[in-house]
Amino acid sequence: MTEQFIIVEDHDDIPSNPTDNPRVSDMINARLTRRGFFKGLMATSAVAGAGLATASLSKIARADAASTLTFKSIPQTITKTHAVADGYNADIVIRWGDKVVSDASSFIAGQVDANAQNKQFGYNCDYVGYMPLPIGSDNSDHGLLYVNHEYTNAEMMWPGLKDAMGASQEQALHEIAAHGASIIEVKKENGKWNVIERSKYARRISALDTDMVITGPAAGHDRLKTGTDATGTRVVGTLNNCAGGKTPWGTVLMAEENFNGYFGGDIAKTNEERNHKRYGIEPDSWYSWVKYFDRFNVEKEPNEPNKFGWMVEVDPYDPTSTPKKRTALGRFKHEGATVFVTADNTVVVYSGDDQRFDYLYKFVASKKYNPSDRASNMDILDDGTLYVAKFNENGTLDWMPIIHGEGPLTAANDFNSMADVLIETRRAADLLGATKMDRPEDVEPNPVNGKVYVMLTNNSKRTDVNVVNPRAKNVHGHILELTPPGGRGKDADHAATTFTWDIMILCGNPANPDDKAVYHPAAESWVSCPDNMAVDHRGRLWISTDGAPNSNIPDGMHATDVEGPGRALTKFFFACPEGAEMCGPEFTPDGKTLFLAVQHPADGSTYDAPSTRWPDFVDGMPARPSVVAVTKQDDGEIAG
Repeated sequence: MTEQFIIVEDHDDIPSNPTDNPRVSDMINARLTRRGFFKGLMATSAVAGAGLATASLSKIARADAASTLTFKSIPQTITKTHAVADGYNADIVIRWGDKVVSDASSFIAGQVDANAQNKQFGYNCDYVGYMPLPIGSDNSDHGLLYVNHEYTNAEMMWPGLKDAMGASQEQALHEIAAHGASIIEVKKENGKWNVIERSKYARRISALDTDMVITGPAAGHDRLKTGTDATGTRVVGTLNNCAGGKTPWGTVLMAEENFNGYFGGDIAKTNEERNHKRYGIEPDSWYSWVKYFDRFNVEKEPNEPNKFGWMVEVDPYDPTSTPKKRTALGRFKHEGATVFVTADNTVVVYSGDDQRFDYLYKFVASKKYNPSDRASNMDILDDGTLYVAKFNENGTLDWMPIIHGEGPLTAANDFNSMADVLIETRRAADLLGATKMDRPEDVEPNPVNGKVYVMLTNNSKRTDVNVVNPRAKNVHGHILELTPPGGRGKDADHAATTFTWDIMILCGNPANPDDKAVYHPAAESWVSCPDNMAVDHRGRLWISTDGAPNSNIPDGMHATDVEGPGRALTKFFFACPEGAEMCGPEFTPDGKTLFLAVQHPADGSTYDAPSTRWPDFVDGMPARPSVVAVTKQDDGEIAG
């Protein structure tokens, strides 16, 4: 990891949840110590775990434990380049600094030029969304790629820097331009994906100059008004865009995650001290920007942080459209947002708050989705009910509504409107008694079986020791499976307020007795720090990781069946180069291409002495975050 990334992680590792709300570890411990549930776990998710082997475990059937995934796992070895399973190609589609818009200049290593960067592919690609062309089709050979750019590593972008705080004003402007998103048009020809130059869809969305509209219940509230926006309805740009999601009406939801790190100043000198503290804003920013631009100094613009921490909806098919921050989805450190439309066309959106001891959420829209009228759906996310999860020891999950005037969400607790509730979503969830989670990152419904999968990346601050995590720190994380009532697929009632929950995988090394890892007995790989995910059209789960190198294995892409004899039988498909994190897994509709985002290669080093020069491997060229297209050499389905 780089010094910059260490700074981010260290700050993010400091929980800001002051409550005594139950922790998910307590719930897991209680369930696993109940004999009925423990037997159920054995039956539904065949278990392998050093230290868990018992007479009961020996009865697990192993002979028929065949995975439907047809590839052979690659070694879990860190190298200077990427690796992919035999029989597959992994081709670079676009790299940091490559042209996005038609009049962009070519990338020059070490150059400081915010205007150039504002037309080039941004830094640290994260979420990737494939949007077929034409809109509404299932074309798997021609479409748009929507890519988020989460953050910057200044020390790997230019020579002479040790960390982000050393960046000059000109470099800070360049970093600001490197944030946001890129939209490019791509086409598959002769088995290879190419970027279409001079595309009418090509667009950069940046924190430098992209105007955005704030919509929904919090729009126009006094707490969103600033010196540059007296209306409380406008904002320039978006920050720390991590994962995301797609809507069935053809838009993209881009998350604003660790926005707190961009601001600095003494929060005690503002009227937002309690609010800012709960979101982790500290006197010292993670970036040099606060030294040069008043908007990042809370003492000068105390309301500016309230304009961040939302989900942003973008129409990639209309390059003239204005992105909209949807306040009805709540304000917290969104990892992403994924959408499920039920059989009666109810729209449900899932999202996790990616911090240790924070919460899991879902939003249910008031208005129904209209599949025959795209325009009627474009503001559907402005009205509905936001819920937060409370896990119960008996294996049920209650979705508690976050509504002004109900329960503790009243003026007695300084919530004078629904806008107040949404601006301080975390505090509202605190008062409702939501269950503290271990960094809920990607949360995705599976359209095949109708269940929801939750990536809990880790929690190094956990001190309670239990059956699931018999160590002082949950350094490897785990994966939950939530089951709504109703049937499979579209018949699942995701709008229901009571689900059941199970543990699918307890991550860690099954060869290490201290990890107490839980997988299928024949698992070919072991997972550390699950982060993003994708579900292929067969309903299989693809798991990316962020933090595995701390255990001397590479971050990358694992896959597993979620049902049948191969359930929890993980296999390792793609390995990131040294220093890199795996992001953005996205399949084309036909399942023949898997797009991956390789973020912060060479993290832990500097521009002057990079640990790898991936993907170019040219002297003088820095490591460059890039999007990769993985295809099968026989043009078949991935893992088919």
